[in-house]
Parts: sequence; C-alpha cells; structure tokens
Amino acid sequence: MKVLGISGSMRKDGNTAALVRKIVDYVDTEGCDEFETEFISLAGKKINPCMGCEKCREAKWCVQKDDWTEVANKIVNCDVLVFGSPTYFYDVNGQTKNLIDRTYSLYHDRKLNGKYSVVVSVCADRGCERTLESLEGFVNTHGFSYLGYVSGRGFKEGEVLNDLHAQKKCTEVAEKILKLVSNTHRDSKKSE
Repeated sequence: MKVLGISGSMRKDGNTAALVRKIVDYVDTEGCDEFETEFISLAGKKINPCMGCEKCREAKWCVQKDDWTEVANKIVNCDVLVFGSPTYFYDVNGQTKNLIDRTYSLYHDRKLNGKYSVVVSVCADRGCERTLESLEGFVNTHGFSYLGYVSGRGFKEGEVLNDLHAQKKCTEVAEKILKLVSNTHRDSKKSE
C-alpha cells in the first residue's frame, strides 16, 4: 500500500510539512512491510495555474509542462494521500490551489476515485477550518474515502510541534491508515 504525503507549503520544512511528515513517518515506522511511504514538498516546484483551456477533456491529462505532472503521477499511483496546506487569508495557499485546480484533468476519467485521504491544515491563529473545507472539497470531488483530518496551529518553523492536540490527531489518523491493511487482509480471507 502506497502512502503519499504532500505538503503544499512554500516552506520546505515548515509547520505543514512537519504534520504531514509526522503522519507518514508514523505509518513508515509502525507499519508492516506492506506500506511504502513517500513525502513531497511543493516548495520550489513550478506548478502553474489551470488555464481553463479544456484540452484535458480530450487528453485526459493536463497538457501544461511543469512539475505538476510529476506530482500528479504520484497521486494517481498512491493508495492513501496525506495532503496538507498552510492557511493564507483563510484558505489554502496558491501553490496548493494550483495543484488542486489542475487535477480537473484527472476528474474526467475519475482517476482518483476509490483512494483514501487525510487532509492537514495549519494556521497561525485562525482560518484552519476554511482550509480544511477546501481540501475536503478536493478529496470529496475526486471520490476519495476520507480517513480524517489534522488541524494545527503554528507560525514559526516547528511551532506546530507544540500543538499537542494536532500531535494526537496525527497519531489517530496514522492508526486509521495502518488499519487499512488489517481490514484488507480480513476482507480477502472472507472472500477465499
């Protein structure tokens, strides 16, 4: 089972990355050999906004040439997506929104339908709820099965690690991911 963590923050090692990594690292450490984990930061990646050209309807993939293709391929090939964004003006940041908008090209053939997801938001003070709503809208539109969310508070790099509620939620959602394998084994034994 492939678990992919994506931090949409432009701070490579910022608070959003810290929470997403905490979930992915927990699965990697506590999981069995059946888990393959990966973490990607969108910091430093070139992801253009959707141009609304509609060429993806025929191509079934976004025709723009930038770093979106690499990230999108990893999303398509994962089983579980842990997707996080910092909060900018009460919503996801621009880099995260660009990535989301471009996945319209994956919607035509429902390429993400049936995968699992966890969403993560981080804010300095307020706005995490709206960020979560945007991330939840993305995963719901694409037909992901929702495993939960983590919402953390922090401004300075690493500050979110002091948010004990967020740390507890990271462990809870990571445990849900780990249970997927045991449930899959149980279901496969029933069908034998």
